[in-house]
Amino acid sequence: MDDTILESLRTAAAERRLVRIHRSVDDTAERGQVLAVGGAFVAIAVVDDRQRYDGVQCFRLQDVRVVETDPYAAFAEAALAARGEVRPELGEVSLESIGDLLLTASAAHPLITVHSEVEDPDACFIGRVLSLEGGLLWLREIGPDALWDDEPEAHRIGEITRVDFGGDYEQALALIGGEPPQKAERATPRLRLVADNS
Repeated sequence: MDDTILESLRTAAAERRLVRIHRSVDDTAERGQVLAVGGAFVAIAVVDDRQRYDGVQCFRLQDVRVVETDPYAAFAEAALAARGEVRPELGEVSLESIGDLLLTASAAHPLITVHSEVEDPDACFIGRVLSLEGGLLWLREIGPDALWDDEPEAHRIGEITRVDFGGDYEQALALIGGEPPQKAERATPRLRLVADNS
């Protein structure tokens, strides 16, 4: 990764400055305040178009191409302060590797969202981490109806480009969906990778 970009991220974190981050895997810039820069990922506190915080997004450092100050930073930061918005914290979530990120984020939050934007830029998967084995993430997923899937799904760990947690949507699903009705047994379902077309 370009040292200039890395320094820009660290400076933005120290200054709590609202930035836009452009990545090679997504045409849309991500908007937020940098919380921390780790060995493999960067985490931001998302600021949405309503000028409110909306959880945390973690991106691969290798995908970051441009970091710039948000053109409406002064307005957004004033609105956040005036509303008494509390910035989400990263807590004990590790950004040192994708495995560390998945395990620590899932331990700290009831639901996480994973994205494999190179393989399928329009899809995301929300759920609870069951395990990481043989290069696969086993995820017990919850649907947009807040109902838990009966069987876990396998996702290739190396294809995951982004992990989200603590946002309004994840919190709403967790509130209505509650705990999974029973523990999913990974040995029962036939292995089906979500990237497969079969």
